Amino acid sequence: MSISSHPAKFSHPDIKVKKEASSVIAPTDNRRADGFLRTGNVAVELDVSGNAAALDVYAFLNIKLADNQTILAHLEKRTPAIKNQFTIPGHSFEELEEGLLAVKESGDTLTNERIKQVYFPINDGSYHLLSVLSPSNLMFKLKERINLMRFSDEAKMAREARKNNKYHQNGYSEVLNLCSIGFGGTKPQNISVLNSRNGGTSYLILSSPPELQSRLIQPPRENFFSNTLWAKAYQDDFQELQKLLGGDSKNVHIRNKRDRIVKNIIGQIVDRVWMVRRLDAGWSDSENYESLPQYQKVWLDQQYADNRAEEAEWMEPVKEGLVKWFLNTFQKLVKGQDLEIGDDQHSYFKSVIDECEEWLK
Repeated sequence: MSISSHPAKFSHPDIKVKKEASSVIAPTDNRRADGFLRTGNVAVELDVSGNAAALDVYAFLNIKLADNQTILAHLEKRTPAIKNQFTIPGHSFEELEEGLLAVKESGDTLTNERIKQVYFPINDGSYHLLSVLSPSNLMFKLKERINLMRFSDEAKMAREARKNNKYHQNGYSEVLNLCSIGFGGTKPQNISVLNSRNGGTSYLILSSPPELQSRLIQPPRENFFSNTLWAKAYQDDFQELQKLLGGDSKNVHIRNKRDRIVKNIIGQIVDRVWMVRRLDAGWSDSENYESLPQYQKVWLDQQYADNRAEEAEWMEPVKEGLVKWFLNTFQKLVKGQDLEIGDDQHSYFKSVIDECEEWLK
């Protein structure tokens, strides 16, 4: 029998502890506030594996005395209290102590061909051969925490509140795509004490790579109007607009139809703006977008939402950029048409954009 934090029997039940693989007790003095459930960061008991018939010895060693310390802890400290308890005729305290503390001896450093092996490259074309062991105490601590999330009374009350469409103060959490893994079959005690206590099952959490969805839109690197708006997508609108701009500007029906087309184009552009805004806030801080003007970062990046609401300096360059885009796109799409772009068109586009200023916020 051996006490360990990483029992080899989880890799293969036929491995004989100490004889065919070392009993490993990982150090627990490396606590860091890094948020990970790992050795050193959580208080867990050590596991025990070996001959199932000898596990009553471990139960004996875990009996707590009057000071709430276990027999094993007293033996390791050689306290007077434990020396007084271990007075057996024909056996010295030292003999009993040595025999019982053997459960924590690691012996020679041994690995085994039935343990998973990883070749880890190092310098000069060499490598370390690593033996991958299971941290059983952490595995079952994880299971304990997941079960608390799923089956505690508070979690059940929160789920019931959701089912009845009612508010619950704390809510609940879900761990999706869980999978159970079993150790030891019908005899989990042959693997370890903790395995036996947990019915021979632990959880596997999904560890496959995330499925990334391609962006429907890429943030502009230099200029929203030239990088994001594809002129050809608005060709039909601009060709229709060309006919109306060349018509009778005093006819109210022509003016209204012309304004509707321009506002429709602005609406489509605003949709593109919100597609960019739905990206993760702060995207414009990346060095990829160093060339993007600051006013466009304020306009497009949601980390500046408060700035947009409280400041107005960014709006004028946005509107002027939109006017220039209308004029440039109009010239590009109606190329060859007998229509000149001048101050009248600039004033016209600016007036309609001014009407739609609220859309651009």
